[in-house]
Amino acid sequence: MSKRPRIEVAVVVEREAQPNRWEDWRFRIAEVLPHEPAFGTAARVLRDDGRLQRVLHPGFAVELFADEGEGYYLNLTSGAPVWFVMWRVDDADASRAWPEIVSVSYNEAGRWLDAQERVDSVPLSPEVRDWLQAFTDAHYRPEPKQRRRPASFQRPHERG
Repeated sequence: MSKRPRIEVAVVVEREAQPNRWEDWRFRIAEVLPHEPAFGTAARVLRDDGRLQRVLHPGFAVELFADEGEGYYLNLTSGAPVWFVMWRVDDADASRAWPEIVSVSYNEAGRWLDAQERVDSVPLSPEVRDWLQAFTDAHYRPEPKQRRRPASFQRPHERG
């Protein structure tokens, strides 16, 4: 049993059919919701009118780790804290997409983007923001900024 803070969430993926003449499908992460037992464990279609489809994907756990404190801090101090959702499109059927991982760490999202993954962000609710802020306050202290002397003011043997 993990003692790390954890929250269960569900992700809603929205698919738009032929949004323009160059795309057959456009996907976006519509929202991240607190998990409810009524959601079950399997993905299910919430709406499909032929043009717009919304699919609920339940059962994602977001755990907080002390060594990811900087990523949480950067997310919280960005001005608009968000969920980061990494998602994929089916190679065999381009009309299907699903979320893979959900995080609140700016650094983790950056690693996904560096790996050429698709990442969308969705605003955090005030309750989740407060939960993340409490954890970050308890486990992370930003490095104090140190002013570096310009090289032109250093002696030659100090440069390098």
